[in-house]
Amino acid sequence: MTISNTRPITPDLIASHGLKPDEYERILNLIGREPTFTELGIFSAMWNEHCSYKSSKKWLRTLPTKGPRVIQGPGENAGVVDIDDGDCVVFKMESHNHPSYIEPYQGAATGVGGILRDVFTMGARPIAAMNALRFGSPDHPKTRHLVSGVVAGVGGYGNSFGVPTVGGEVEFDARYNGNILVNAFAAGLAKSDAIFYSKAEGVGLPVVYLGAKTGRDGVGGATMASAEFDESIEEKRPTVQVGDPFTEKCLLEACLELMQTGAVIAIQDMGAAGLTCSAVEMGAKGDLGIELDLDQVPVREERMTAYEMMLSESQERMLMVLRPEKEEEAKAIFVKWGLDFAIVGKTTDDLRFRILHQGDEVANLPIKELGDEAPEYDRPWTPAKSPSPLATNDIPQSDVAEALLKLIGSANNSSRRWVYEQYDTLIQGNSLQLPGGDAGVVRVEGHETKALAFSSDVTPRYVEADPFEGGKQAVAECWRNLTATGALPVAATDNLNFGNPERPEIMSQFVHAIKGIGEACRALDFPIVSGNVSLYNETNGQAILPTPTIGGVGLVKDWSKMARIRFAAAEETILLAGAPEGLGSHIAQSVYMRDVHGRTDGPAPHVDLAHERKVGDFVRDLISDGLLTAVHDCSSGGLALAVAEMAIASGIGATIAAPENDPIAAFYGEDQGRYVVTVTADKLDAVAARAAVAGIDLPVIGKTGGGAVKLGDAKAVSVDELRSAHEAWFPAYMGSDLAPDN
Repeated sequence: MTISNTRPITPDLIASHGLKPDEYERILNLIGREPTFTELGIFSAMWNEHCSYKSSKKWLRTLPTKGPRVIQGPGENAGVVDIDDGDCVVFKMESHNHPSYIEPYQGAATGVGGILRDVFTMGARPIAAMNALRFGSPDHPKTRHLVSGVVAGVGGYGNSFGVPTVGGEVEFDARYNGNILVNAFAAGLAKSDAIFYSKAEGVGLPVVYLGAKTGRDGVGGATMASAEFDESIEEKRPTVQVGDPFTEKCLLEACLELMQTGAVIAIQDMGAAGLTCSAVEMGAKGDLGIELDLDQVPVREERMTAYEMMLSESQERMLMVLRPEKEEEAKAIFVKWGLDFAIVGKTTDDLRFRILHQGDEVANLPIKELGDEAPEYDRPWTPAKSPSPLATNDIPQSDVAEALLKLIGSANNSSRRWVYEQYDTLIQGNSLQLPGGDAGVVRVEGHETKALAFSSDVTPRYVEADPFEGGKQAVAECWRNLTATGALPVAATDNLNFGNPERPEIMSQFVHAIKGIGEACRALDFPIVSGNVSLYNETNGQAILPTPTIGGVGLVKDWSKMARIRFAAAEETILLAGAPEGLGSHIAQSVYMRDVHGRTDGPAPHVDLAHERKVGDFVRDLISDGLLTAVHDCSSGGLALAVAEMAIASGIGATIAAPENDPIAAFYGEDQGRYVVTVTADKLDAVAARAAVAGIDLPVIGKTGGGAVKLGDAKAVSVDELRSAHEAWFPAYMGSDLAPDN
């Protein structure tokens, strides 16, 4: 059969597909002829940065991905980790940055939909979602519109689908003015012996299309996500997908019901690059070819070309290899749920990827090479640089109490209630903590005591100052936030957001951050089991802050002993676990310096991983033994913000003793590896004795009680005043009406 080509391949056409001249030469050498227009689209989809990881694969291989609980690491739709009793947690984080900047509601909504499909494709029922959002400066003319649209999109999809949003981050910085970040996380529960994979097996078996119909939305989306923005950004709007959470809910139920029948040999979400990527990955993993007949694909638009059908990123779709004898049973399930079920191809034994359309063969390519022979680059990177430390006389002074009020009510440290109250955080009835604490916690249904904790963390200003220490810190803070609830951190996923990797200084950020992440994951027994790389996050040459987001999962054996950040009662002793001499000292790169004095100079705080492990294990043991009444990770904003947040959460004040060193460094320093904890008087001696045996610094720093927070010799600030400042910024910025501004 002659391969049909409908459009001449020109240098401009090649460039518009994100392929460089040497990559196109590689295609010519691989297939021995000029590709068809459809084949060019297929190569563009498979070889772009978003799908092939061509700039990052070399470094991703250095990350620790194995562990005693790891059932499935990177390479599948999501990671799978054992949580005992025959259960496992399935989770992943992915970016939808570029689409969300172009079309904030649908970009964010389909980001949520895509990550949920990654989870239930593995056979897991989603139980929790998070999102890490980063926007430009609040005074930028687009920021408010983007915040409103993204938050509405996240809530609109997740709430309708029926999964609780249990945590996340929202931050602002001018470096995201032209390129926001929307990182979506989802986790689900499954039985460890009932996981479904994407590897096709068996020759001549039906390849089945499941779910919603294919349209033209999202054509070229993966390629768009692999390029930086310029003035033509508005022209990219058609590459953003459109989501339907109600169809996705039906698809979830239909897939989980289908999986009980034994009909599924392999199943794959149609995410980035749609039908192309899902079919190629299924076939290549199983050392099989795939033949598709596009005339059988359910479509919702007329006269769709083969190119459009292969590159469409229409949502709520799956591809499956089916046991033929189960066809009628499987089809009946999808008909019942009002979804499409169509046999669109078959597996073959010739390792070819063949596409038929209207009687013509429009593509015939070597299936393994589409993935295996994708370019892999060892891009140049510059040596690491670390800023000089601040001089001891270079710590600008401010009134401690006034600084606290300014920080607690600032854009980046104020309450995110305006955001999370637009999400359904309680649906399914298993949420044990509302957003606003150190980590979200969800009860494992069917067990009396078991729960899972979830956190998402990174401090981009640290990563820019020192990518290695910043990478370590992102992992350590996530691990610390899980630990602060009493959870044992078991595994992590990452979402590595950076600028253009073809610039050596950006590639250097990526390389050193990966090195820091890897070192921290090894030291903390916190393997990376899934993830996503998002590069080219820049506009007109202005890169985002390097933002390697870490999403972590922890196991709580008995949620009745879970810790919370709120003070439990008055007249309890406040201690600082893991305190350095003088309670705090590292003021460079702190929010105090940035938000009070407008300075972002100096080094990131050093992360002593042995110290992190030692203190975290100690605190977790105290929680599990019921010895602590409140626990809060001490991080951005230092001791002052940690104590203020605990007071706001409880309505109970606190008095902190005056430190021996500079009070600004003591209260606002962002030294790592610290937890603010409280104990009752009758437990204090026991806790102190255990700290002495463990070699843990655990100084008594104050008492709970009263209606104000008093930091050393500074004036007392009432909890009511702190709460008002904390809660006021977001509603004032967005306007009091919570209705989404789409």
